[in-house]
Amino acid sequence: MARDRDVERRRLADLATAYSSELRAASAKAEAALSRSALLLRTAQELADTTNLVDIRRRVRDLVVTDLKPVYVGLVLAEDQRLRRVIDDEIPRTVETVERQYDVEPGWPTFQAFQRQQVVEVADGAALRDGYGDAALTAFTELGLVSAVCVPLPGVAGPVGVLVLGWDQPHAIDVQERAVLVAVAGYTARAVERAQLFEQRVTVAHQLQRAMLTNLPHAPGLEVAALYRPAMTADLVGGDWYDAYFLELPDRKKPAKRRALAITVGDITGHDMEAATLMGQLRSMLRQADIDHGGQGPAVSVAALEHACRFVLPQATGSLVHGHLTPGPRGWELTWTNAGHPPPILVHPDGRAEELTAHDIMFFPTLLPADLQSPRTESRRLLPPGTLLVMFTDGLIETPGPGMDTATERLIAALSRRAGQPLPALLDEVTSEVAGAVGNVDDIVVLAVRVPPSPAVDKDRDPVE
Repeated sequence: MARDRDVERRRLADLATAYSSELRAASAKAEAALSRSALLLRTAQELADTTNLVDIRRRVRDLVVTDLKPVYVGLVLAEDQRLRRVIDDEIPRTVETVERQYDVEPGWPTFQAFQRQQVVEVADGAALRDGYGDAALTAFTELGLVSAVCVPLPGVAGPVGVLVLGWDQPHAIDVQERAVLVAVAGYTARAVERAQLFEQRVTVAHQLQRAMLTNLPHAPGLEVAALYRPAMTADLVGGDWYDAYFLELPDRKKPAKRRALAITVGDITGHDMEAATLMGQLRSMLRQADIDHGGQGPAVSVAALEHACRFVLPQATGSLVHGHLTPGPRGWELTWTNAGHPPPILVHPDGRAEELTAHDIMFFPTLLPADLQSPRTESRRLLPPGTLLVMFTDGLIETPGPGMDTATERLIAALSRRAGQPLPALLDEVTSEVAGAVGNVDDIVVLAVRVPPSPAVDKDRDPVE
């Protein structure tokens, strides 16, 4: 009997051990399933707001590295009958920097995954060399990989690319991992399509903006340059604009007409496609007002524009500075009117800078009845040789951190230091110094006009061509 009891105890112990082992295995599987379900949920959440391809690659890498533990995560996209790597410059790999684009051909496992729309596994280097050749093996080796898997990205209108995961040790994916990778690839494909659509939208918007902005005229006796940087928000276009064109003005002393250069910097409220469209309309209307009221000054033209907008564009609001530059024996005379815009800055030949602070109220066609609005006023200033005039929108000085007064002081100091530089370089450097090199939150427009220094006035400097 004792022996039977011992046998029974051993049998029960063995069963308990087996059940415990099965329980641990089931628990591990449950934990793995839960972890992978959480991975899919995080993937859906993390990729929902992405609009940048490099950001998509980095987020997918950060998501899968915890559960699947790959040492490499690559993103390869179809583009014009080729496969193009999405380059992450944080990865200092030769294959990432040298072979940024390669033809869609059977020489790579990514091609097989893309063409067949099937998951392709690379068990080891020997299998890769035998199946795809030495070139594929070289890239594989340079990445430090021992095994890899290529998962196609299924787009709405067709395949968009391939997601590549690599390990520095043998790794065979099981059925569950395959299902997870296919699901992750689906989320990645949706994010890629959104990013590509956003990129196309931005490209079209920028083309529209460039088409609306002016090709600056050649102005004998003056240097003219402009800079436009869209806001890094919304549609990346907006209502800021610059303009420069010639006018024929009557000369009271001579029968012939004088030729003047009209210059404008304006800011229509908003930075979206609607603001850009309004800007294009207002720019054309102001040109027409200048032509129709030739010789009556910029204030009359702006008042005529405001009057017309009451009837055809009542939703257009904002600010602008509009001026006329006419040549004279001692330099160029600037006549300008300011409708609530940041004051232009004048840098004198000796480097001293000042704000041209005269201004009227902003451009609001329907804010007040016409009979209650004060007339637009004008100011005049002579610009002798060596003078620099800079007009800009508030995006240049409305930056996070310092207030507008501090930013304006920085702008004045930067212009004084660089007043003699070629205008395109001056505008780029000053804008980057004051507003930052990238990521401005508002549109920025800067228009600069310089009266070249006369050799008779500045003998130590070469005349500006």
